[in-house]
Amino acid sequence: MAKRKATKEADVEEPVVEQVQDEEQEALSSPPKPATFKGRLQLNDFVFKSDQPDSTSGDRRRSPRFTSSASASSTSIVASKRINNDDQEGDGAKPQRKKRARTPAGYAPPSTYAHLPGLPDAIADNLLVLFIGLNPGIQTARTGHAYAHPSNLFWKLLFSSGVTPRPCKATEDRQMPELYSLGLTNIVARPSRNGAELSKQEMDEGVEILHEKCRKYRPESVCVVGKSIWESIWRVRHGKPVGKAFKYGWQDETENMGVIQGEWEGAKRTGCYVVTSGKGTYLGAAWIMG
Repeated sequence: MAKRKATKEADVEEPVVEQVQDEEQEALSSPPKPATFKGRLQLNDFVFKSDQPDSTSGDRRRSPRFTSSASASSTSIVASKRINNDDQEGDGAKPQRKKRARTPAGYAPPSTYAHLPGLPDAIADNLLVLFIGLNPGIQTARTGHAYAHPSNLFWKLLFSSGVTPRPCKATEDRQMPELYSLGLTNIVARPSRNGAELSKQEMDEGVEILHEKCRKYRPESVCVVGKSIWESIWRVRHGKPVGKAFKYGWQDETENMGVIQGEWEGAKRTGCYVVTSGKGTYLGAAWIMG
């Protein structure tokens, strides 16, 4: 019986083995089939489907969790700023200062700088040149020396133009008549921050004082340091603005200062030599004393 059973199993296995071998041979000879999930995995079953209809407005719904957190954070920021401001006020902290806009310069009465001292003239008889400035500046009044502001080029130009053989300092202003026969005076005696704080009236009043100084000390030449000074001298003498008649450099002999009729013809040898102001804000200042 056992022998007969084994024979049957062998007969069954032989065709099965042959069938498997045929399938393997067919698989090797035919091209491979493309990989696919067809019949095995249905991807449509995993696509998200909303129960609500699509919105045509294009606006997406925001999660209430995010909107509530955003509004809470903005509220907390505003609240913290208010708390900080309250704390600063409570602690007595000073608010930040705003920069003051610089007001345009205008006339300033003498009382504005009445606390500042005046500047004495550096003058003597028979000077080679008498320099006539506008008026003492703030720095000049404080130090007591002419053209003392660091931006003022007066002393540098004296040397570079050959008027002095060496560079001089503002502290030597009183020694100029003795050292080099150079004198210093101003058309207006009171100090101010700039020329805009002076009135035409007080400048015109200073013209006759200048003529008196020239008559008294009789300098050979007069150097007017600034256009506005000469405009005032011309206005007083001719009764009208200088206008187109203004020119830098040598002036006509008819414009000599300090003339004494029949006695002295004024500072005539070089006349009145008008130059630009020695301040650093005025460019192109060049002094040529012949």
